[in-house]
Amino acid sequence: MTRILWINPVGTNADDSPMGEELRREASPDTRIDVCSLPGAGPEHLEWNALEAMVAGPTMGVIRWASEIERYDAAVIGCFYDPFLRGARELAGSMAVTAPAEACMHIAATVGDRFSILVGRQKWIPEMHQNVVKYGFADRLASFRVLDMSVDDFQAEPETSHRRILSEAELAVADDRADTIILGCTMEFGFYRTIQKRVGVPVIDAITAPIRFAEFLASIGAGHGWVTSRVSGYSSVPPRELDWIPVVEPVIDIDPRR
Repeated sequence: MTRILWINPVGTNADDSPMGEELRREASPDTRIDVCSLPGAGPEHLEWNALEAMVAGPTMGVIRWASEIERYDAAVIGCFYDPFLRGARELAGSMAVTAPAEACMHIAATVGDRFSILVGRQKWIPEMHQNVVKYGFADRLASFRVLDMSVDDFQAEPETSHRRILSEAELAVADDRADTIILGCTMEFGFYRTIQKRVGVPVIDAITAPIRFAEFLASIGAGHGWVTSRVSGYSSVPPRELDWIPVVEPVIDIDPRR
């Protein structure tokens, strides 16, 4: 059995249960997925970089809790900005850590040649584009397409979400020559299968992709010893520095099959 922790790096657990249900439908049958958010009051989304900065410390504390106390096989930092991914890997020991943009782009670049990313607002594009470049996929990016929706809108207005995602996906294929679509927000979950049937190209879901990627990373770590290398950029935080990063036990929605 593979145990994965999905971390919603926000100060509300309102979406943990519905997201957990979706993740468990999409994961392998022998994968157990717990979903958590950060304890205490905090931002409800990370649309602004200033809000992202506010949750860095608690998220690192949850990574310590997941790797040192609960001994999860893998964790996903559940925001398409991929916040704090390098820091999380420094703290994670043998636990694999990934995030949505990294997983989605690797998968999209494997099943297609050019991908378009569907984002909620224009505001999101600069930071996401930095990740496209950082991950080495700049020449595979066909376009960003803006849905004019906030994080909170996607699940609150599912019919509108479906209509706008479908429209922009069709335009990305027809006008931008994309042969793969990435849904560029974790809250766009639940739409990819119907959109994929309509547009005729792979539509990479921002929660399904990282959970399947996390399963893969956990598998190759356990089976082949291919875990995060510690000899260079991902060298572990030394014990004398860990007092600056206290362990944080999150608010957790436990997989009922656990």
